[in-house]
Amino acid sequence: MTQPLLFTPITLRSVTLANRVVLSPLCMYSAKDGLANGFHFSHLTTFARGRVGTVFTEATAVSPEGRISHGCCGLWNDAQVEAYRPIVEQIKAFGSVPAIQIAHAGRKGSAAPPWQGGRPLKPEDAAAGSPPWTCIGPTAEPVGPSWPAPVAMTEAMIRDTIAAFAAAAGRAARAGFQVLEIHGAHGYLIHSFLSPLANKRNDAWGGDLAGRMRFALAVAGAVREAWPKELPLFMRISSVDGPPDGWSLADSIALARELKARGVDVVDCSAGGIAGPPAFRASDSGQPLKSRAERAPGFQVPYAEAIRREAQIATMAVGVIITGRQAEDILQKGRADLVAIGRELMYDPFWALKAAEALGCDPESKMWPANYSWAIQRRSEILAAAGLR
Repeated sequence: MTQPLLFTPITLRSVTLANRVVLSPLCMYSAKDGLANGFHFSHLTTFARGRVGTVFTEATAVSPEGRISHGCCGLWNDAQVEAYRPIVEQIKAFGSVPAIQIAHAGRKGSAAPPWQGGRPLKPEDAAAGSPPWTCIGPTAEPVGPSWPAPVAMTEAMIRDTIAAFAAAAGRAARAGFQVLEIHGAHGYLIHSFLSPLANKRNDAWGGDLAGRMRFALAVAGAVREAWPKELPLFMRISSVDGPPDGWSLADSIALARELKARGVDVVDCSAGGIAGPPAFRASDSGQPLKSRAERAPGFQVPYAEAIRREAQIATMAVGVIITGRQAEDILQKGRADLVAIGRELMYDPFWALKAAEALGCDPESKMWPANYSWAIQRRSEILAAAGLR
């Protein structure tokens, strides 16, 4: 059998990914003072043990006010570098590529974790150790009716934030990460500059498409300068906002072309979130669908496909990708170069190994770690003998 594309290595700059399976960045809300801890070690290294080719950390804030919640990881000081270092080393030891996503929550920061409703923090939360903080955005437009208005960023604040992204990229390199992604999606700071629904500025950082892209491109350029030239750089975007007067797929294609010119290697194609969670996909007519019930398998793949084709840049597909066969089909049809898996990997950290088995490229369980493979092979023999396989 021909080797499935899902398990064919791919090289980006100097880094070779063992396969095309990527752990999508998953916020865990379990850090303290921005420091990764034992939970993060256990959580992230498990996916490497399960042979995920590229293991992304959660969205990691470039400054304290850039966190979503008090429990978010950060990379604004050197202690946070040291906290990540053993995680990075163990991911590499298992044969996977350690990757990090750096982010600024913007006007969606100062929030409670999702299991506490994801609501904005209030002054009374201070008594429980979670005081609110002042958020920033392109303008003083709040993310929603129940959210406080952010502070509109001054020119100096914009420059300082760009510098914070670059500084975080440098720290990521010192921690040993081999792939870096800039989070420019889901209504967080960079996306809020891109979207006409959130960016109402009338200066050089707003207005027309070029003005609204300026912050994203400035961050990408500064990060590319700070990040080693031999290492690949990704950027996650919301390919569409959803409403017809918001950020569009055509805008994303224009942005992707400019990102490529600035040294971005892969565009990670998500969607939505400018005023809530991403819940949009392309319909047969090309228009976004707005109901959560319409999140069919692969609902965002058309965005990765279009951006790959039109901007001539590698893309990563994400969003309700459930099985190995589905992921392989996306790659075989040239719709994306990488496939990011989130909830399915949370449910089953050995998803990649089971996908390899289902695709027929690991019949003897040799992809499993050596101290697992003998037991997994014996399990297969027992099931076959019992007629259960």
